Amino acid sequence: MGLFIMAFLWLLVFAPLKGLAAPYAAMVIDARTGEVLHSRNADTRLHPASLTKMMTLYIAFEAVRNGEITLDTQVRITKAAAAEPPSKLGLRSGQKIAFRYLIRAAAVKSANDAATAIGIALSGSEAAFARRMTRTAKAMGMSRTTFKNAHGLTEAGHLSTARDMTELGRHLLYDYPQYYNLFSRQSTHAGIKTVPNTNRRLLAAYRGADGIKTGYTRAAGFNLVASAKRKDERIIATVFGGKSGASRNARVAELLDMGFRRAPSRAPIRKPARPTYAGNAGLGTVQVAQVGPPKKSLRPVLRPVAGATVQVAGSVAATAEKDKSRIQDGIAAAIAAADIAPSNGAAPSEDLVLASASPTIQPEPEPEVVTRLSTSGGHLWGVNVGRYTTRYEAEKILLKTALSEMTTLEGTLRKVNQNSRGFDATFQGMTREQADLACRRLQARNVTCFMIGPS
Repeated sequence: MGLFIMAFLWLLVFAPLKGLAAPYAAMVIDARTGEVLHSRNADTRLHPASLTKMMTLYIAFEAVRNGEITLDTQVRITKAAAAEPPSKLGLRSGQKIAFRYLIRAAAVKSANDAATAIGIALSGSEAAFARRMTRTAKAMGMSRTTFKNAHGLTEAGHLSTARDMTELGRHLLYDYPQYYNLFSRQSTHAGIKTVPNTNRRLLAAYRGADGIKTGYTRAAGFNLVASAKRKDERIIATVFGGKSGASRNARVAELLDMGFRRAPSRAPIRKPARPTYAGNAGLGTVQVAQVGPPKKSLRPVLRPVAGATVQVAGSVAATAEKDKSRIQDGIAAAIAAADIAPSNGAAPSEDLVLASASPTIQPEPEPEVVTRLSTSGGHLWGVNVGRYTTRYEAEKILLKTALSEMTTLEGTLRKVNQNSRGFDATFQGMTREQADLACRRLQARNVTCFMIGPS
């Protein structure tokens, strides 16, 4: 009788937990063009876990580029940073450590204490840094992302999507190629010890894999944004909600394989537009500790008295924009590349400068994909799959086509347009790139298809 009661209680309490698995979402793109090759629940807002650190690192690179801080700046560790739970580097309150080692620990070890220390060093507090993260995300077009911390541990309102994190991975790749080799290191020295890469299994097992970032919390499941390069092709694949590290890696490998199959052998590199730099502007009365001037500068700039604090105000944005034009990116990139090189003197990864010889083509911003027709976000394109004599015939072909081409037509609106010559069967609410891809795939199946643009 006692065993029966215990079994009943187990079923009552623990069995339902199987249904609480984190929601699954996925995204695959051709990194060269940004073309979406596969998506599933890509716009569902979910817990990003440590994928968050991609934005923390992006802002760290941005700060170095714009002279807010240098890689050699000694950062004093606060109690808040030292108290973060694992995964962590093991920083102590009051300790000083070079900014470069915080970057390495956050990128390779996914250290929460290092990520928080980066945020506090740049914005004075983690809350202020989280607002800067969200502001930068919106400037990138990551419209469904809100950050509440620098590390990614579960917090109310700290949410993103597979689409947004894929876009962030692409920005890391093309906006700061001089740092990208960090993500492919199997291990790195982080100032106080050598730390292993949390993504080392996929890096070792999948041909061409060279980054980018893993993440796990109980609420998020096992997440990963991965990039791989083979010859002239590069694919980025994202998974949210994996059930284990092994199954997540296997799924990402499948998605990368799918990407390489679907992507053309040759494609122009259309780098994403770098978001507008605003530094800490807009943070009101937050006090930011002065971390010292850059060690190298093209021309002298006005500096505050040593030990003083800088009052962040709206005028900082205008000043930053003026100063930005005075900085030559080539010199800054060269300095950064040299500073981030491994301390053992090893040569940087061959991915240090990716596609540097390719022409820069500024694309139209990648719009948000929605599951119903929208008049905003650029989803004003569609495809026509034929004209029919009755509405019934048009609706029938729409349903048949949608079932046969779910990958590219998912989330579109099926609509029959009546005119004097018959009934046009159309799918609407797409971007131009989605419409073009859908038509090419349908035409390959001998299905009549042509694109329809905004009227």
